[in-house]
Amino acid sequence: MSLPQPRIRFAVPEDDEALGRIDRDTWSYLHAVVPPPRPPHPPFFGERSGPRDHLVAELAGRAVGYIRLALPTPLPTNAHVRQVQGLAVATEARGRGVGRLLVRAAVGEARRQGARRITLRVLGHNTPARKLYEAEGFVVEGVLPGEFLLDGAYVDDVLMGRSLLDGVRRSAAARDS
Repeated sequence: MSLPQPRIRFAVPEDDEALGRIDRDTWSYLHAVVPPPRPPHPPFFGERSGPRDHLVAELAGRAVGYIRLALPTPLPTNAHVRQVQGLAVATEARGRGVGRLLVRAAVGEARRQGARRITLRVLGHNTPARKLYEAEGFVVEGVLPGEFLLDGAYVDDVLMGRSLLDGVRRSAAARDS
């Protein structure tokens, strides 16, 4: 018997507590550059990112993960870029492809919004996340060595990205040959 596939949807304001809980429950220096969360916990959605900036993975009517997709800056000169600014999957949903589905959904949504590129930052020691991103077509575009001091160790900040024009480039190359 196969397990049900997660449904991917946009977040709604009512997801605030569930996504905040996932964020708190999955906190680790493997991916976080801020100290562990302590009560009182602020709302998950805020001034800088609201429900429409998040895609949610849902299983059996319950949020089990999210990915935040945003503009990297407010500048019109890079409005053609989208950036993944957070990804978390509840512990009980790991190993079911939820992270991969969320990354693919973010890539699709970025394309739908007309973006030409998608970027992200990942900590150098977060091997599982780096492998996932690489498998989904992201490449290392830069490294900031020792950018963060986390739990007594200096950790690199790895900048990754990918073009969203893959099909367009292939078509143009085919025409030119």
